[in-house]
Amino acid sequence: MHEIPPFSLPMLRDFVPKKIRPWILVAFVIVFQFSGGVYLAAVSQMVGSTSLMQEDIMMAGYASLAGLALTFAIIFRLKFRFCTKTAFQICTTAIIAGNLICMYTRSVPVLVAVCFFTGFFRMWATFECNSLIQLWITPKRDLSVFFCYIHLLVQGSLQLSGLLTVYTTVWATWEYVHWLIIGLLLAVLIANQILFSTFHTMRKLPLYGIDWLGGIMWGVSLLCTIFICVYGEHYDWWNGSEIRCATVGGIAVTALNVWRSTFVRHPYISPDVWRQRPLYTTLALLSVIEIFVATGHVFDHAYMEGILGYDAEHVISLNWAGTAGIVMGSLFMYLTFARRKWAYRRMTAIAFGCLALHLALFYFYIDYNVDKTMLILPVFLRNAGLVMIVITFLTALSRIPFPIFFQSVTAQSFASACLGGAFGSAVLGRILKVVMQKNSMLLGAGIDGVQPLAGELPLSEIYGAVQRQALAVSLKEIYGWLLWACLLCLVIFLLKENSARPFHALHPTYRSIRRYIKHNLRMDAALKRAETLRRPSA
Repeated sequence: MHEIPPFSLPMLRDFVPKKIRPWILVAFVIVFQFSGGVYLAAVSQMVGSTSLMQEDIMMAGYASLAGLALTFAIIFRLKFRFCTKTAFQICTTAIIAGNLICMYTRSVPVLVAVCFFTGFFRMWATFECNSLIQLWITPKRDLSVFFCYIHLLVQGSLQLSGLLTVYTTVWATWEYVHWLIIGLLLAVLIANQILFSTFHTMRKLPLYGIDWLGGIMWGVSLLCTIFICVYGEHYDWWNGSEIRCATVGGIAVTALNVWRSTFVRHPYISPDVWRQRPLYTTLALLSVIEIFVATGHVFDHAYMEGILGYDAEHVISLNWAGTAGIVMGSLFMYLTFARRKWAYRRMTAIAFGCLALHLALFYFYIDYNVDKTMLILPVFLRNAGLVMIVITFLTALSRIPFPIFFQSVTAQSFASACLGGAFGSAVLGRILKVVMQKNSMLLGAGIDGVQPLAGELPLSEIYGAVQRQALAVSLKEIYGWLLWACLLCLVIFLLKENSARPFHALHPTYRSIRRYIKHNLRMDAALKRAETLRRPSA
């Protein structure tokens, strides 16, 4: 049998130089992270050229994140069943097909379903790449180091993907984004055929005993919640029958799935997961943090387009500052959290401090004469704070027993990757609408026939000026509320006693993980044979 040294990539053919082998997989990760079903940075062009609403495209985008989040619970079963070359072939082909379907379909259910499965294959391919080079990144399998790399690559690719999408749509149309991604994926597929061999480091394990029904039910629960958050304003929230049906359906499916997990032999997410303190603590905090971070999705675009008058190209150019924030945040976490083992509490307080400073700067900057360069620092701080929080909270899950660790990662991804963005955008969007209505009435109350300007200017121009002023006042007001809430959270963290540090955040070897899974499969087979023998003969 082929001898595997501490770090090697024997699945690559012998003519590939060893020094560039890890970098090939890093390039693969970037391509997979750039790919997806729909590209939300081009949502305005897609709405203009198709019969779809903005909510339809946003629903498809969040569905892709739902499929991504559900992958973690079974990711090792897939890794131990398929070799690297086969996994890349499956994932690349599926994502290419998903891009082609999403480019031409106008059916919302088809679009959502395709994006859901595209997210699943995108995460599978990303994990396959990252798991192969884990020992190259951290020979000790230290998760605090590994997660710094993961989120530098994932969050950075997310920012750069937005830049690539908008610059491509400025030069051509949104369909060219799909063709560009398809071209990159075809290059990956060809490179996979040439550079990789069908090498198995271990014997294959069958996909037996996976709770597929439980995974589907969790997917339905996520999609129902996303539907409520995305379409809530469109259907007037719970005044609309669609939102009421989604609420009842989501609660019913979730309750049934949780009850079912108490007696299924290997549930998709074990009931023990929800009893882990690191999980429910981080879930609660992520729900709050996503509201602070959602200002970038809701308020930044409204402010820069509605008040400053910037076009999409100027708005997306701030992603360069966001990318720099992610790089600096990840580097800071590596030097302090991963290397020097600073406490979880200290890192969380620093991250909340960055978010509070971002909110404070936007609060004082909101004006009609703000230069775009003044917005670089708050965007930088927001993304740096976000990546610090995500790395800290994900590493905190390493204190959970490993048999349910990746199920816990799936549960946390519900908030961090999937529901958090939709929930935060829905909450802030609703608050902005209510506050805008209040300020519009207050500002417009004094405009009547007695005012000199009322007779000189057209009604449409007066109405537009009132709306712009109401938007500026509303944004400043909401940023002030969010700043107080963030400062309150920061004070709570500074007062709370917690000295836990990431000393034991070590990832088990893949051989020990495979041994554990194989043991469970043998136990299942033995129990099944025992049940068959106990069954009375006909």
